[in-house]
Amino acid sequence: MKKIPCFIATLIFLTLVSVPAAAMTSDTLDINIGQDGRADIQFTYSLNWLEYISVYLRMVEPAQELKKALESNFHKPVRVIAVDSGRVHLSVDSFASVTVNDGKTTVRTPGLSFAEGERILRNYWFAPFIKIDLSPAVTTLRFPDGSVATFTDALEIPPQVRSW
Repeated sequence: MKKIPCFIATLIFLTLVSVPAAAMTSDTLDINIGQDGRADIQFTYSLNWLEYISVYLRMVEPAQELKKALESNFHKPVRVIAVDSGRVHLSVDSFASVTVNDGKTTVRTPGLSFAEGERILRNYWFAPFIKIDLSPAVTTLRFPDGSVATFTDALEIPPQVRSW
């Protein structure tokens, strides 16, 4: 009888070790900036089966990890609005600085880096089994004047300035 649990554990271990490196895919990061500088952030991602199990068992909570990474990056509180499998909706007050001078409005966004998030994920037990790349396939910044900045597979997004 003791051989069956040992056999199952060995089978699970061998399956985990033999699987090709899996990866969480950061699909899109869409940041809508309001007139007051508040950002409405939508982040979509895809999980493989190992990551899905980790999330399901609450070993990893993508929304909380993203919230922590953004708060350490922006030094501002981040509010989680909604979470479901594959999507996180956040809000950050005063994300961008907005100034009005002589009738001209200027919006400045901070730079974004996903490197810290990758470093944090490398400390989890499952890190050897996955390929960590948090660079969203597409990052879109939407400004109040209607202009848009788009970045593809970028680990770092430089600060942006828009005036109108």
